Amino acid sequence: MPKTENQKLKLLLLKEYLEQNTDQEHPASIHDLMAHLEANGISVERKSVYRDIQLLVEHGCDIVTTRGKTAGYCLASGAFDLAELKLLADAVLASRFLTERKSSQLLQKLGTLTSRHQAVELRRDLVVSGRVKSMNESVIYNVDALHAAIRENSQISFRYFEWNRTKERVFRKGMRTASPYALCWDDSNYYLVAYTEEHGITHFRVDKMTNIRQTGKPRVQTEQTRKLDLANYGRQVFGMFNGSLRQVRMRFENSLAGVVIDRFGKNIMLIPDGPDHFTCMAEIMVSPIFYGWLASFGTRVRLLSPEDVVAGFRENCAAILAAYEPESGM
Repeated sequence: MPKTENQKLKLLLLKEYLEQNTDQEHPASIHDLMAHLEANGISVERKSVYRDIQLLVEHGCDIVTTRGKTAGYCLASGAFDLAELKLLADAVLASRFLTERKSSQLLQKLGTLTSRHQAVELRRDLVVSGRVKSMNESVIYNVDALHAAIRENSQISFRYFEWNRTKERVFRKGMRTASPYALCWDDSNYYLVAYTEEHGITHFRVDKMTNIRQTGKPRVQTEQTRKLDLANYGRQVFGMFNGSLRQVRMRFENSLAGVVIDRFGKNIMLIPDGPDHFTCMAEIMVSPIFYGWLASFGTRVRLLSPEDVVAGFRENCAAILAAYEPESGM
């Protein structure tokens, strides 16, 4: 490459080197910078490098001069600081909707947003209890396609599947159509909240959707969709499991107040019931997942009403106990 063309790259090469190789613990000396430029075919003098650094500073690069034993230059800040990148790395590792391969790719890309020295710290040893990663590589592109459909007010068509015991996809019959309204993240899975003619407001696991296409038809607008409150929807639906929406009254020990507030939000009314308990009302999608949540607190909670929901809880518990009864003749 001719010398004049190399000279045009000098500022870019300096900026790139500082981004990839320096931070406040690892500055680059003037000799490091000159050696990098010369390795790329650019002959430089010390004074010209000083002028180039000053020019980069004048154009917004946060280059800091360090003194003492580690004297030199470093890029003091980027788009993210290291603590923010560590938080993002942990979120990538903890996300069930990302495959192992996609998680690894994203961590490598996050590493390019800081110096090579700090990028090592993004190789996290985060342990997430029971974390099972997705087997659907296309989920991240599904999310992008669904956001586009919501933004462009378009209905979508798609296919929906489940996994069988041999780890093969089993598709439900035919293409499905829905009006997408929001995406939410529950228990580390992405869900699409949508309206369908069959079920009204419902939801779908994004990693179990495929062949997502915009139909070009505007989304269906109903009284139900106009009143959709996504935050409230997430509190009502346990484990994103569909059920009948009911007003449920419960009695908890005082020690579970934090659990109730975490589940239903700070606006829930906790009514004292004697010195050791409180009662509350919540609108809930009654389902086996909700019953399982109640059962996890044992005798510290009591379901009070409505009576048919109480009866359903009893039947659910009885069916579980019956499954553990010794079989006759054994």
